[in-house]
Amino acid sequence: MLVLDVNETLTDLSPLAARLAEAGLPDHLLPAWFAGVLRDGVALTLAGGEATFAAVARDGLRTLAVCSGTGADPEEAADHVLAGLPLLRLHPDVPDGVRALRTAGHRLVTLTNGSAGTTRAVLDRAGLTDCFEAHLDVEAVGRWKPAREAYAHALDTVGVPPDEAALVSVHPWDIDGAARAGLATVWLRRTRRPYPASQLPAALEATGLTDLAHRLDAERRLLDPGEDGEDAARP
Repeated sequence: MLVLDVNETLTDLSPLAARLAEAGLPDHLLPAWFAGVLRDGVALTLAGGEATFAAVARDGLRTLAVCSGTGADPEEAADHVLAGLPLLRLHPDVPDGVRALRTAGHRLVTLTNGSAGTTRAVLDRAGLTDCFEAHLDVEAVGRWKPAREAYAHALDTVGVPPDEAALVSVHPWDIDGAARAGLATVWLRRTRRPYPASQLPAALEATGLTDLAHRLDAERRLLDPGEDGEDAARP
């Protein structure tokens, strides 16, 4: 079972910069805004709090509108940017890569800190719905990734044990969390940023989903136990 992260792993967030600009907000702050959403959502989880991705993202956009000094209406700006999430495009490698992985017999699900409904909308437009068994988010469990409970919730939902699953993500913090939860891990290296030495490394690296499909074909032991009974994918 391959558990695929969504934001930045499957979807390209760059079109949201244009929406920031249309709402009167500085478009170059897109990366900072998204990083802030992840920071605040994970911080809430650590503190024992709970909030949806949409709520945390809206708070960040409202703050950005107030602090930017552009006079943008905070609520209208937030509405405009968040309305762009279901309209996001996929990275170019994703459609062919998803189909190649499915054709090779891999079971696929998505797991996001965002909304499963948003994931479904994006993949529906690309004609990829039938390639996935489920689209999952963390709302039901109330714990954002990289909390162990988020991964456990996804695997319990599809009835797969951790040692028969691999998380695929561009985010090192996601890789680290999944590895600590007992999953195998695949890092999609979409940028030139190095992998943090302070976090558990991925069992496998790939430049995209098409590359991953080729690598998994060559590395058949990624999700298969070794002869000694130990999972060959443990980092």
